[in-house]
Amino acid sequence: MKISRRSAVDPFIVMDVMEAARAAEAEGRHIIHMEVGQPATGAPALARARLAQEMEQGPLGYTVALGLPDLRKGIADLYKDWYGIDLDPARVIVTSGSSGAFILAFTALFDAGAKVGLGEPGYPSYRQILNALDLEPVGIQSKLENRLQPVPSDLPNGLDGLIVASPGNPSGTMLDRDAMSALIETCAKAGVSFISDEIYHGIQYDGRAVSALEISDDVYVINSFSKYFSMTGWRVGWMVVPQDHVRVIERLAQNLFICPPHAAQIAALGALQSRAECDAHTQVYAENRRLMLEGLPKAGFDKIAPPDGAFYIYADVSELTDDSRAFCAEILQQAGVAVTPGLDFDKLRGAQTLRFSYARSTADIVEGLARLNAFMSSRHKR
Repeated sequence: MKISRRSAVDPFIVMDVMEAARAAEAEGRHIIHMEVGQPATGAPALARARLAQEMEQGPLGYTVALGLPDLRKGIADLYKDWYGIDLDPARVIVTSGSSGAFILAFTALFDAGAKVGLGEPGYPSYRQILNALDLEPVGIQSKLENRLQPVPSDLPNGLDGLIVASPGNPSGTMLDRDAMSALIETCAKAGVSFISDEIYHGIQYDGRAVSALEISDDVYVINSFSKYFSMTGWRVGWMVVPQDHVRVIERLAQNLFICPPHAAQIAALGALQSRAECDAHTQVYAENRRLMLEGLPKAGFDKIAPPDGAFYIYADVSELTDDSRAFCAEILQQAGVAVTPGLDFDKLRGAQTLRFSYARSTADIVEGLARLNAFMSSRHKR
């Protein structure tokens, strides 16, 4: 059978790096994982306990398409605590991870052929989901002086939508209130739909992250339990949409997904009561960040912008290589450290950049930095 043109999406290279690391481990090697944006910790204790209790009460069948009402209310309460926003729970839609939210958002907002802007470097799956939906991703080359975030003057004419991420992946940099406001206002004037990916909120180091909902209700906001709440494999996220878009999303969700996983939603209810545990994880990331900002330059990775949030450092390695994928393979083979080439995040400049994740334990970060330092010292002597 033929395959569609829409299915010709690029691979997610970090997943290929994960597989190479897994293969090395299968051969008996000890690999330090700095490639994947996944917390080393599991779901919070209260999340696991709540699900265990519910599983004994009866079957976990379909829920309503928009998600459990108690969970939607709990998420709305989180916006009150974090941002001081009085959010109507009716505007909250629980999704099958943030990925499910992107599919719903892009499908609801854009017709085939629409042009959607995305900052580069940026999360690669935006581009691939847009391609698969027959939409046109428009890369926007962000500048180091803007901390690798788009600004209004970067936006080309003719966009139908714009998606931003703050904190960003792979940069970890954030948009402050003025920068977020400027983008939202520019889009509103031009009739451009605005989507804010806030999946790393809760993981920040100097000041809190700003939600697009603090500035406007006429935006889509996407988040997830994957990062701050340490629940990547549970596949439960959420989106907040304008009131008059709720029924549109509901109809799509009913048909595309039926409902988010019931078990994951129950666990998410417990996770919302686990903020102290999750904040403790963020303290580990903060220490890991300190070690990385101190240790990477010593190893020779000195062209980096300190991240405001998330758990990544994006490094310019143009003086070391013009083939980041081969460089990552060399580091994995010789140092036993898995890192991600920038090709995932930036088609134009990614061959000369690397992303380091510091989401693992502090002991792993210390060991990884020692290995990178030894590898780079040996490499310079060749």
